[in-house]
Amino acid sequence: MAGLAESGSNPDVDLLYDINGLAKDAPHWFDRIMEYVGEYGIVLALVLLVVWCWWSVRRRGGEEAASSVAALVWAPLAAGIAVLVNVPIRGFVERPRPFLDHQGLDVLISGKTDYSFVSDHATIAMALGVGLFVANRKFGIAGIGLALLEGFCRVYMGVHYPTDVVGGFALGTAVALLLSPLAMALLTPLMKAVEKSPRGGWFVRARGRAGVGQDALIPGARTEAVGAEERDLAA
Repeated sequence: MAGLAESGSNPDVDLLYDINGLAKDAPHWFDRIMEYVGEYGIVLALVLLVVWCWWSVRRRGGEEAASSVAALVWAPLAAGIAVLVNVPIRGFVERPRPFLDHQGLDVLISGKTDYSFVSDHATIAMALGVGLFVANRKFGIAGIGLALLEGFCRVYMGVHYPTDVVGGFALGTAVALLLSPLAMALLTPLMKAVEKSPRGGWFVRARGRAGVGQDALIPGARTEAVGAEERDLAA
Protein backbone atom coordinates (compact mmCIF):
# COMPACT_ATOMS: atom_id res chain seq x y z
CA MET A 1 0.00 0.00 0.00
CA ALA A 2 2.88 2.34 0.61
CA GLY A 3 3.62 2.29 -3.12
CA LEU A 4 0.50 4.18 -4.16
CA ALA A 5 2.58 7.00 -5.61
CA GLU A 6 6.09 5.69 -6.06
CA SER A 7 6.18 6.47 -9.75
CA GLY A 8 6.73 10.08 -10.73
CA SER A 9 4.94 9.54 -14.06
CA ASN A 10 1.43 8.93 -12.76
CA PRO A 11 -1.27 11.66 -12.87
CA ASP A 12 -1.42 11.94 -9.10
CA VAL A 13 2.25 12.90 -8.85
CA ASP A 14 2.11 15.06 -11.98
CA LEU A 15 -0.75 17.07 -10.52
CA LEU A 16 1.10 17.32 -7.22
CA TYR A 17 4.09 18.92 -8.96
CA ASP A 18 1.84 21.21 -11.03
CA ILE A 19 -0.04 22.58 -8.02
CA ASN A 20 2.95 22.70 -5.69
CA GLY A 21 4.93 24.37 -8.46
CA LEU A 22 2.69 27.41 -8.03
CA ALA A 23 4.25 27.87 -4.58
CA LYS A 24 7.71 28.12 -6.10
CA ASP A 25 6.61 30.93 -8.42
CA ALA A 26 4.59 32.82 -5.78
CA PRO A 27 6.00 35.57 -3.55
CA HIS A 28 7.19 34.51 -0.12
CA TRP A 29 4.43 36.48 1.64
CA PHE A 30 1.76 34.71 -0.39
CA ASP A 31 3.17 31.30 0.56
CA ARG A 32 3.02 32.31 4.24
CA ILE A 33 -0.63 33.25 3.81
CA MET A 34 -1.39 29.93 2.10
CA GLU A 35 0.43 28.10 4.89
CA TYR A 36 -1.74 29.72 7.57
CA VAL A 37 -4.94 29.40 5.54
CA GLY A 38 -4.32 25.75 4.71
CA GLU A 39 -3.25 24.73 8.20
CA TYR A 40 -5.63 26.75 10.38
CA GLY A 41 -7.60 29.43 8.56
CA ILE A 42 -10.11 27.44 6.55
CA VAL A 43 -11.02 25.08 9.38
CA LEU A 44 -11.51 28.12 11.63
CA ALA A 45 -13.63 29.80 8.93
CA LEU A 46 -15.80 26.68 8.70
CA VAL A 47 -16.33 26.63 12.46
CA LEU A 48 -17.33 30.31 12.35
CA LEU A 49 -19.67 29.54 9.45
CA VAL A 50 -21.38 26.86 11.56
CA VAL A 51 -21.73 29.36 14.42
CA TRP A 52 -23.12 31.99 12.03
CA CYS A 53 -25.66 29.53 10.66
CA TRP A 54 -26.67 28.53 14.19
CA TRP A 55 -27.12 32.18 15.16
CA SER A 56 -29.30 32.75 12.09
CA VAL A 57 -31.41 29.65 12.77
CA ARG A 58 -32.08 30.49 16.43
CA ARG A 59 -32.99 34.10 15.60
CA ARG A 60 -35.42 33.00 12.90
CA GLY A 61 -37.08 30.42 15.16
CA GLY A 62 -39.99 28.54 13.61
CA GLU A 63 -41.17 24.98 13.93
CA GLU A 64 -38.03 23.58 12.29
CA ALA A 65 -35.59 25.31 14.65
CA ALA A 66 -34.90 22.19 16.72
CA SER A 67 -34.18 19.99 13.69
CA SER A 68 -32.00 22.69 12.10
CA VAL A 69 -29.96 23.12 15.27
CA ALA A 70 -29.69 19.33 15.53
CA ALA A 71 -28.20 19.27 12.01
CA LEU A 72 -25.72 21.97 12.99
CA VAL A 73 -24.69 20.03 16.08
CA TRP A 74 -24.17 17.01 13.84
CA ALA A 75 -21.72 18.86 11.54
CA PRO A 76 -18.79 19.04 14.02
CA LEU A 77 -19.67 15.61 15.41
CA ALA A 78 -19.46 14.19 11.89
CA ALA A 79 -16.04 15.81 11.43
CA GLY A 80 -14.79 14.25 14.66
CA ILE A 81 -16.14 10.80 13.78
CA ALA A 82 -14.62 11.01 10.29
CA VAL A 83 -11.18 11.74 11.77
CA LEU A 84 -11.51 8.73 14.07
CA VAL A 85 -12.48 6.55 11.12
CA ASN A 86 -9.38 7.79 9.31
CA VAL A 87 -7.05 6.46 12.03
CA PRO A 88 -7.26 2.79 10.94
CA ILE A 89 -7.35 3.81 7.27
CA ARG A 90 -4.03 5.61 7.61
CA GLY A 91 -2.52 2.70 9.48
CA PHE A 92 -3.64 0.24 6.82
CA VAL A 93 -2.51 2.24 3.76
CA GLU A 94 0.73 3.58 5.32
CA ARG A 95 1.37 6.09 2.57
CA PRO A 96 4.38 8.35 3.26
CA ARG A 97 4.14 12.09 2.81
CA PRO A 98 4.89 13.11 -0.79
CA PHE A 99 8.06 15.05 0.11
CA LEU A 100 9.59 11.85 1.48
CA ASP A 101 9.37 10.05 -1.87
CA HIS A 102 9.67 12.91 -4.35
CA GLN A 103 12.39 15.52 -4.70
CA GLY A 104 11.99 19.17 -5.59
CA LEU A 105 8.76 19.89 -3.75
CA ASP A 106 8.35 23.24 -2.02
CA VAL A 107 7.12 22.15 1.42
CA LEU A 108 5.60 25.14 3.21
CA ILE A 109 5.20 23.55 6.64
CA SER A 110 7.53 21.22 8.51
CA GLY A 111 6.95 18.57 11.13
CA LYS A 112 4.54 16.38 9.16
CA THR A 113 5.80 12.89 10.00
CA ASP A 114 2.55 10.91 10.01
CA TYR A 115 1.05 9.09 7.02
CA SER A 116 -0.47 10.99 4.13
CA PHE A 117 -3.63 9.08 3.08
CA VAL A 118 -6.19 10.35 3.74
CA SER A 119 -5.92 14.05 4.57
CA ASP A 120 -7.36 14.90 7.98
CA HIS A 121 -7.79 18.54 6.99
CA ALA A 122 -9.73 17.65 3.85
CA THR A 123 -11.83 15.16 5.82
CA ILE A 124 -12.73 17.65 8.54
CA ALA A 125 -13.43 20.46 6.09
CA MET A 126 -15.74 18.42 3.86
CA ALA A 127 -17.57 16.84 6.80
CA LEU A 128 -18.28 20.33 8.15
CA GLY A 129 -19.30 21.59 4.72
CA VAL A 130 -21.65 18.70 4.00
CA GLY A 131 -23.02 18.82 7.54
CA LEU A 132 -23.78 22.51 6.99
CA PHE A 133 -25.50 21.65 3.70
CA VAL A 134 -27.80 19.24 5.54
CA ALA A 135 -28.82 22.10 7.86
CA ASN A 136 -28.91 24.97 5.36
CA ARG A 137 -28.16 24.87 1.64
CA LYS A 138 -26.91 28.44 1.37
CA PHE A 139 -24.42 28.08 4.19
CA GLY A 140 -23.64 24.53 3.03
CA ILE A 141 -22.61 25.61 -0.46
CA ALA A 142 -20.25 28.16 1.08
CA GLY A 143 -18.90 25.47 3.40
CA ILE A 144 -18.29 22.99 0.59
CA GLY A 145 -16.52 25.74 -1.37
CA LEU A 146 -14.21 26.33 1.59
CA ALA A 147 -13.57 22.58 1.85
CA LEU A 148 -12.51 22.46 -1.81
CA LEU A 149 -10.14 25.36 -1.17
CA GLU A 150 -8.73 23.45 1.81
CA GLY A 151 -7.93 20.50 -0.43
CA PHE A 152 -6.15 22.74 -2.92
CA CYS A 153 -4.11 24.33 -0.12
CA ARG A 154 -2.92 20.95 1.21
CA VAL A 155 -1.49 20.02 -2.18
CA TYR A 156 -0.13 23.54 -2.73
CA MET A 157 1.72 23.25 0.60
CA GLY A 158 3.39 20.02 -0.55
CA VAL A 159 2.09 17.90 2.34
CA HIS A 160 -0.50 15.78 0.49
CA TYR A 161 -1.07 14.09 -2.84
CA PRO A 162 -4.25 15.07 -4.72
CA THR A 163 -5.67 11.60 -4.07
CA ASP A 164 -5.13 12.14 -0.31
CA VAL A 165 -7.44 15.12 -0.61
CA VAL A 166 -10.00 13.30 -2.76
CA GLY A 167 -10.01 10.46 -0.24
CA GLY A 168 -10.58 12.97 2.57
CA PHE A 169 -13.47 14.54 0.68
CA ALA A 170 -15.05 11.11 0.14
CA LEU A 171 -14.61 10.09 3.78
CA GLY A 172 -15.99 13.34 5.17
CA THR A 173 -18.98 13.25 2.82
CA ALA A 174 -19.72 9.60 3.54
CA VAL A 175 -19.72 10.03 7.32
CA ALA A 176 -21.75 13.26 7.23
CA LEU A 177 -24.42 11.85 4.88
CA LEU A 178 -24.62 8.14 5.72
CA LEU A 179 -24.81 8.66 9.48
CA SER A 180 -27.03 11.74 9.21
CA PRO A 181 -30.39 9.89 9.51
CA LEU A 182 -29.28 8.17 12.71
CA ALA A 183 -27.74 11.35 14.08
CA MET A 184 -30.88 13.37 13.36
CA ALA A 185 -33.08 10.70 14.92
CA LEU A 186 -31.06 11.04 18.14
CA LEU A 187 -30.27 14.76 18.15
CA THR A 188 -33.63 16.21 17.09
CA PRO A 189 -35.55 14.95 20.18
CA LEU A 190 -32.65 16.14 22.31
CA MET A 191 -32.80 19.63 20.79
CA LYS A 192 -36.58 19.71 21.26
CA ALA A 193 -36.07 18.90 24.94
CA VAL A 194 -33.41 21.63 25.18
CA GLU A 195 -35.80 24.04 23.46
CA LYS A 196 -38.40 23.50 26.19
CA SER A 197 -35.86 23.86 28.97
CA PRO A 198 -36.02 27.19 30.84
CA ARG A 199 -32.24 27.40 31.03
CA GLY A 200 -31.22 25.83 27.72
CA GLY A 201 -33.96 27.10 25.42
CA TRP A 202 -31.74 29.98 24.23
CA PHE A 203 -29.56 27.44 22.42
CA VAL A 204 -32.41 26.60 20.01
CA ARG A 205 -34.41 29.85 19.90
CA ALA A 206 -33.72 33.47 20.63
CA ARG A 207 -35.94 35.03 23.28
CA GLY A 208 -39.30 36.05 21.90
CA ARG A 209 -39.18 33.45 19.12
CA ALA A 210 -41.66 31.07 20.64
CA GLY A 211 -42.87 29.86 17.26
CA VAL A 212 -46.50 29.52 18.31
CA GLY A 213 -47.96 32.13 16.02
CA GLN A 214 -47.79 35.86 15.54
CA ASP A 215 -49.22 36.53 19.01
CA ALA A 216 -46.02 35.08 20.49
CA LEU A 217 -44.03 37.86 18.80
CA ILE A 218 -46.26 40.78 19.90
CA PRO A 219 -46.14 41.64 23.62
CA GLY A 220 -49.62 41.97 25.08
CA ALA A 221 -51.38 40.50 22.03
CA ARG A 222 -52.50 37.41 23.90
CA THR A 223 -53.76 39.51 26.85
CA GLU A 224 -55.81 41.70 24.53
CA ALA A 225 -57.26 38.66 22.78
CA VAL A 226 -58.32 37.10 26.08
CA GLY A 227 -59.92 40.39 27.18
CA ALA A 228 -61.88 40.66 23.94
CA GLU A 229 -63.12 37.09 24.34
CA GLU A 230 -64.32 37.82 27.90
CA ARG A 231 -66.22 40.92 26.72
CA ASP A 232 -67.92 38.91 23.99
CA LEU A 233 -69.03 36.29 26.54
CA ALA A 234 -70.37 39.00 28.87
CA ALA A 235 -72.39 40.50 26.03
